[in-house]
Amino acid sequence: MLRGKQTWWFDNKPVIIGTATVVGPDEGDGPLAADFDLVHPELDMQQKSWEKAERLLLEQASEFALQNAKLERSQLEFYIGGDLMNQIISNSFAARSLGAPYLGVFGACSTSMESLALASQLVDSGAATHVMAGTCSHNCTAEKQFRYPTEYGSQKPPTAQYTVTGAGAAVVAATGEGPVVECATIGKVVDLGITDPFNMGAAMAPAAVDTIQAHFNDTGRSPGDYDLIVTGDLAGVGHPIAKDLLKQNGVPMDNTLFMDCGLMVYDVQKQKVQAGGSGCGCSAVVTYGHLLKRIQKGELKRILVVATGALLSPLSFQQGESIPGIAHAVAIAAGKE
Repeated sequence: MLRGKQTWWFDNKPVIIGTATVVGPDEGDGPLAADFDLVHPELDMQQKSWEKAERLLLEQASEFALQNAKLERSQLEFYIGGDLMNQIISNSFAARSLGAPYLGVFGACSTSMESLALASQLVDSGAATHVMAGTCSHNCTAEKQFRYPTEYGSQKPPTAQYTVTGAGAAVVAATGEGPVVECATIGKVVDLGITDPFNMGAAMAPAAVDTIQAHFNDTGRSPGDYDLIVTGDLAGVGHPIAKDLLKQNGVPMDNTLFMDCGLMVYDVQKQKVQAGGSGCGCSAVVTYGHLLKRIQKGELKRILVVATGALLSPLSFQQGESIPGIAHAVAIAAGKE
């Protein structure tokens, strides 16, 4: 049901019965490596193109998610997913292999929580009993499409972010064991007017703030109701901006409470990732690979994942358009009450 203006409240508490994450070598060298299901030692993954490598990530993550959920392919009723590629080809082609009825979505790097929110809505409404949400990104496909191919060797400013090579998938069910999805706040498009594709953290920060405040207004909750609130991939530039904006708006956040997936997936002091991680795979692998494991271990009871996305395309950038931002928030808790 709708609560407030932007939040879906899930009375039936859909259950995340299985997740999986597959990542590349840089993510495997990061601090969360032990929480991923599979780490590829090479970026090409023995595929003939970067795009095929990205598709492989998602195909493997979806298969592992089904195995972890103890489901057969035939039991999966819908698959919802998207990515950064033109016409979301990574998900469309992976869905071809998966064989489930498919809903393709695009929210840029916010796609992980957009797809999870939609999957939860289908399950909560009774429209389905088993739905998979998934997304992926690859550093080399994103660089090739949005900036310069990696072979070009262009230098990047400190504000730039490093696209995560990884895929995450989650199976949402009407019943079962696992963390539950309590609610989801669907974000609005917010545009700060930034036109620099190497400063996406700043471009997305206002959207994250807008969605977080909408979530608190709709639900009556406050930061203290959560053990952890994480943004998707604002990284080293955008996350401090979001924190400052929230403080100005009367929502102060403690450093131990308010974190960012783009700063968690890599060791930004040791790895050459500029301001931190980004990409559809960023919040997906951190949430499905790390945060949900912490919930299952009892370290966290309730989290709010606010995945952020920069809604630009190569064409819009070339035409001088600004970069609109979007953020979708999903509240996940430990088990049914």
